[in-house]
This record gives sequence, C-alpha cells and structure tokens, in this order.
Amino acid sequence: MKLIALMGSQVVGQLDADATGRARFAYDPAWRASANAVPLSLNLPLSREHHPTDAVNAVVWGLLPDNETTLQRWASRFQVSPRNPLALLSHVGEDCAGAVQFVTPARLEDVMSGANDSIEPLTESALEMRLRRLRQDVGAARQIDDVGQFSLAGAQAKIALLHDGQQWAIPAGRIPTTHILKPPSGEYDGFVENELFCLRLARKIGLSTAAGHALRFGDETAICVERYDRIATQGTLLRIHQEDFCQALGVMPQIKYQHQGGPGPTEIAQLLWMHSSQARQDVESLFQALIFNYLIGGTDAHAKNYSLLLGQAGQVRLAPLYDISSALPYPHLQQRKIKLAMKIGGHYRWWDVRSSDWQQVALQMRLEASACLAWMRLAANQLPDHAQDLAAELRNEGVEHPIVDALVDAIHAACQRALKLLQSV
Repeated sequence: MKLIALMGSQVVGQLDADATGRARFAYDPAWRASANAVPLSLNLPLSREHHPTDAVNAVVWGLLPDNETTLQRWASRFQVSPRNPLALLSHVGEDCAGAVQFVTPARLEDVMSGANDSIEPLTESALEMRLRRLRQDVGAARQIDDVGQFSLAGAQAKIALLHDGQQWAIPAGRIPTTHILKPPSGEYDGFVENELFCLRLARKIGLSTAAGHALRFGDETAICVERYDRIATQGTLLRIHQEDFCQALGVMPQIKYQHQGGPGPTEIAQLLWMHSSQARQDVESLFQALIFNYLIGGTDAHAKNYSLLLGQAGQVRLAPLYDISSALPYPHLQQRKIKLAMKIGGHYRWWDVRSSDWQQVALQMRLEASACLAWMRLAANQLPDHAQDLAAELRNEGVEHPIVDALVDAIHAACQRALKLLQSV
C-alpha cells in the first residue's frame, strides 16, 4: 500500500511500507526543490529524500486518534488492521492536523483537480443527533455514508466540521474542516465548560490560544474550537502546516507524558532554540504556558498538547495553545496526589513543586530565572480577578455549569498558594 502526501494540491512525497511492512517516507524531488517547500516534520527534514521507519511512525501515528475504541471502530468499518497506520490513513487521511492530506493513488487526480470537492450541509437537528451519538460513543465522529472523513489526535471525543460563516457542513476533497466540536465527557462532569474556561482564561493572561466558545444544538452542548491550522484568504480556505512536539522529536504518542519517556520542558525548549524563527519569544511563551498550567492545575499539558507551525522558507513558530483543562475542581483527584504531565524541577506532583523548581526549569530552558518568576508572580496576582470576570462573561453567554464557580474558587486558592511559595525568593 502507498499513499501520496499533498500540501496545497502539490505532491509532497510518498508514504509506503517495505517488504516487512515497516512504514517509510520519501519526498518528491520537485517538492524538495521548490521555494515553497515545507517539511512534513522537523524530524523528516527536506535535506534528506528518504526517511526511516522510526521517524515516520512518530509522524503518522501522531495524526491518528490516541484512542483504542476509535481505532478499533475504524478498523472494523474499513476492514483494516487497527495497528496499520497507512491502512487507516488511506480512509481518513484527507483531512488531518496541519496542511498534509494523505491520498490513495486512485483518488489522487480527482483530489488534486478538485473534482471530489463537496460539502454536505448539516441541520441543527442533524448536529444534535451527531453530538448525542458522539457523547455516548467516542468512535461515532463520522457516519458510514459520510463522504468526507477526518483524523485528529488525542483520546477525547470530537468531530471536525466546516463552518463557512453561514452553515455547518462535512467537507470532502480539498475543502478543509475549520472547527472542532467536543461534546461533554462522561468521565469528568463539566469537562467541556472546564476546557472552555481554561482556554479563555489563558487568553486573558496574554497567552496565544485557539479561539473557543460554547454552542448548543437542541439539547446538546459542545465546546467549539476554531482551528488555527486553517485560514481564509481571498475567499479560499487554506490549510497551514503544523505538528506536535512528539512528532517533531520522533516520539510515539503512546509515551507522550514525560514520566513515560516523553519530552519535557528542556527538550521542547532545545527544539525551539534550534528551529524557531523567534526562538527567545517562543521559549518564553512556552515557560509562561507551563506556569499557567501549574497555576490552574492543568495535568494534561504533555508534549502532544504543544505544537509548532511550519511555514515556507524554514519559518517555525510555537503554535497557539489548545486542549487546556484543570484537575483542581474534581474532589476525587486529590490535590496532594495529582501529577503534572511534565516534571518541574525535581517533581511531578503538583503539590510538591516549589519556587526553586521553577528557577531550575528556567535555567534549563536558558531563560533568566528572575524574569520568569516575576511573570509567575504577575500571573498569580491577576488570574483570580480574570477568572471572576470570565465566569460572569460565560454566564452571560448561557454557560451555567457549576464547574465554572468551582474553577474560580480552585484557581484563586492555587494562586494564593503560589504567591506564598514565591515569598521565599
């Protein structure tokens, strides 16, 4: 089996498997020679035409859901192995994170020419039904007869759709999805509102985030996140290439947490210092994101929840933040026991982190520790008021879940605790 990788209807390269079934990728020579060329991944540089299995696997598996239920559902629907990423992408790879589309040779000409471009409008009742099914079954993001399929990483239930300013639709061919809808989680009450709150709170403190708001379709609610890897220019929707830090560092998604062997702050900062077009600004933004996640008790800020935007002429920038949430409002997640996704100094446990640990991380990231702690103090002073203001805004928007008030109280307490820790500095 082989798949053709496209960006902007141009052939980037070929993804296939060797005689033993191991994935491999080769860039198209014309793409490598193009002034507009963008690498599929920083770990698959354009300086090399052919790339080995380990690096390729991290990229392609990183495009697929990190959810066995979804993978098994796709495998059953498409009659392929759930452990064969090429086979899975042959059915869902035409709309992925970033600019890449993986297309079968049989569909290549039609996709490149636009002959397969289409949109299937969705009524409010149809969206309500789809969200209800997705809330009950994480593998139900698309129906069997949907023409346009998609693939997004992560374990959470979600559906990618097109919104053209007037209607919701399922796109196909070259037309990209533009928004991601996430229904409530059955495991954590109020998780949709939690994520929306934290995403908007990060923006209030000055961090770059994906735009998010709450939507209701009939009796179903969802958080709606605008895709930052899609832009509209002169009436045309374009895909912007991106990858997460596991992909960029050649790390499989199964070990995305640092304690599993995944990347930590130092490794991510090193990559930014090496490749970012505005390295100091991006490393400082990364440190601020780490601080923010600490102040809100964000325990899922692993390397797949930080990404890079890859542009032409070697342009690389830290992507806006996404998938932010707090563990603090859930009593069964005891604050003295919750663990951060990345080690801060010598500690994973949120409760054990001290100001000296943040000084250590700042130095490891090649930043001035005093300036970093000054930002932490500023954020801890400002976040409680921002949280109260945001809660009022969300109530005005119809978001009434009690998790919002719980977040305000929990973040206030966490910030007060952080300020006490900073008194020793």
